[in-house]
Amino acid sequence: MNDAIITTEQLTKSYRRGNVVTQALRGVSLAISRGSFTCIVGPSGHGKSTLMHLLGGLDRPTSGSAHLDGVDLGRLNGAGLAALRARKVGFVFQFFNLLNGLTAAENVETAMMMAGLPARQQALRAKELLDRVGLADRADHRPSQLSGGQQQRVAIARALANAPPLLLMDEPTGNLDSAAEAEVLSILRSLHAEGTTVVLVTHNVEIARQAEQVIEVKDGLVFHNDEPVYHAKLVA
Repeated sequence: MNDAIITTEQLTKSYRRGNVVTQALRGVSLAISRGSFTCIVGPSGHGKSTLMHLLGGLDRPTSGSAHLDGVDLGRLNGAGLAALRARKVGFVFQFFNLLNGLTAAENVETAMMMAGLPARQQALRAKELLDRVGLADRADHRPSQLSGGQQQRVAIARALANAPPLLLMDEPTGNLDSAAEAEVLSILRSLHAEGTTVVLVTHNVEIARQAEQVIEVKDGLVFHNDEPVYHAKLVA
């Protein structure tokens, strides 16, 4: 396995509501190998999505550190984090987060607008990516005209718009039927085979069994499991 693209050291995250403090993460130290297919698993409400948000710089930890591709996320301001995310990370979420007033192609182009790509290149790249996910004939369709599986494939195309080395995905198949799930997983396996690092939060044990590295999160901590498929590469 190659070097780590993500490392964390004693990462914590707490939320305060009035006098009540909830610890979502309680000192997580781990490494995710570059080019790996990694799943983050565990019960609902135990910190999986919080961890993913911290790994991608969508949120800041209460304490501890996270490094993405050698960059200490804690040293970046908001603009710096946004610029790093645009270059390094593609995000895919359970509920697609597509803009309903835009076509599939325009939704893909939005990611490239933030990166400052010229409009003509945006259009060409969007067409290329929609073809990659099997939706070239749906480029002019709006989300309401697409099935759930098709919307998620548009979301994946958008996540790939700036050719990031890392995909962070939160339950990307959670709202899909078996056929649509299989289509999405086929795309992910192809991307992984080409060298993209895929980190996927999931409740689906069958998906986790396909991963090279599985991180189990419970009660805000990373756990090892005796089964070989469930393991996290911890930082000493």
